[in-house]
Amino acid sequence: MSFDSIPVLDLSLARNLETKPAFLESLRHALLEVGFLYIKNTGIEDELIEDVITQGKAFFDLPDEKKLEVQMKNAPSFLGYNKLGNEITAFKTDWREQIDLSTPHPLPKPSDPIYYNLLAPNQWPDPFYLPSFRRTFESYIARMSTLSTTFTSLIAEALHLPSTVFDRFFDRDQQHKLKIIKYPDLASLPADQQSQQQGVGPHKDSMLTSYLLQASHHRGLQAQNLNGEWIDCPPIQGTLVVAIGQGLEALTHGVCASTTHRVLSPAAGQGPRFSIPFFQGVSYDATFEHVDIPKEIMDMRTMLLEKRGLEKRDDVEFTFRKGKWGHLGEATLVNRIRSHPDVGKRWYPEILKRVREEKERAEAEPKGPEDPRRGLNGVGEVGGRTEVVV
Repeated sequence: MSFDSIPVLDLSLARNLETKPAFLESLRHALLEVGFLYIKNTGIEDELIEDVITQGKAFFDLPDEKKLEVQMKNAPSFLGYNKLGNEITAFKTDWREQIDLSTPHPLPKPSDPIYYNLLAPNQWPDPFYLPSFRRTFESYIARMSTLSTTFTSLIAEALHLPSTVFDRFFDRDQQHKLKIIKYPDLASLPADQQSQQQGVGPHKDSMLTSYLLQASHHRGLQAQNLNGEWIDCPPIQGTLVVAIGQGLEALTHGVCASTTHRVLSPAAGQGPRFSIPFFQGVSYDATFEHVDIPKEIMDMRTMLLEKRGLEKRDDVEFTFRKGKWGHLGEATLVNRIRSHPDVGKRWYPEILKRVREEKERAEAEPKGPEDPRRGLNGVGEVGGRTEVVV
């Protein structure tokens, strides 16, 4: 048994005391059984959404030299512009161009941990060409920051936890991130790449939750169910697509499913696909902890696992390994270097070298049998207690 469609939840129901219990029940189903959902009636004004889409698309119409003025490798923060074919997912090239933005932060101090380099000012495009761009996206990021915090509190309530249970994992000036992405259609790719379909390869988002604004009419976003099948997530007017991240899965003992997803490039002649995902952050100083999940929720999860069987076909392994990292920021920095080797080469050459050596060793090792302790998404039973392998 596995999902074959993506649920749509009406967020306005959570604002009414009479309808909130039914909303939380629907949310609990989405968390435990899918890990992917749409939300509508988010409370964000249509005018702001339209401005975000218009300004986001306009960025890619800039002359190449203006986009390259804010390219990602200018700084060690992994914020800025990435040209087409300059990012890697699942060891393959992603055919998209994008700009990464975040909530604003000052430059870190020399005494700060190296992963604090991820906290930095944005690289904004030239206001002469895009005078409203910065104002629009600062406003949208602020609104999405509030929305994501509210939604995380609803997740907690759906799990029969206090609404504030996740607050300790956030900094007071918590960094959240946003991407503006253009996926060209296959006809626009280099001639030797037009058979490729990877807009972005199979992956799981890292943090707690992410919120995708599908900014054009194109299909292409797909989520992978427990049978290994790819389920379409077509654009629905007035919605955001919510993906549960690996961080939330780890914090909840695997109760909240982090679902693998990908984007296929638009077919030749369809024109580019645009999307604008917002990623809710977690403190980079966080250690690999978890919250105490009520027994009745754990029992629900156990029942679902028994119902469908523990085996799961999944194209992506769980990223964070307990004992390998002291803080979330260390794992995040290495993942960014792995995805953006050009930035790694300029700013983190020693770490990039270790990443490549580790990859070579992993490829050379014979593939052994699956760890019998591991269950769904790295959760297994060891000595009668639940262990989260993160």
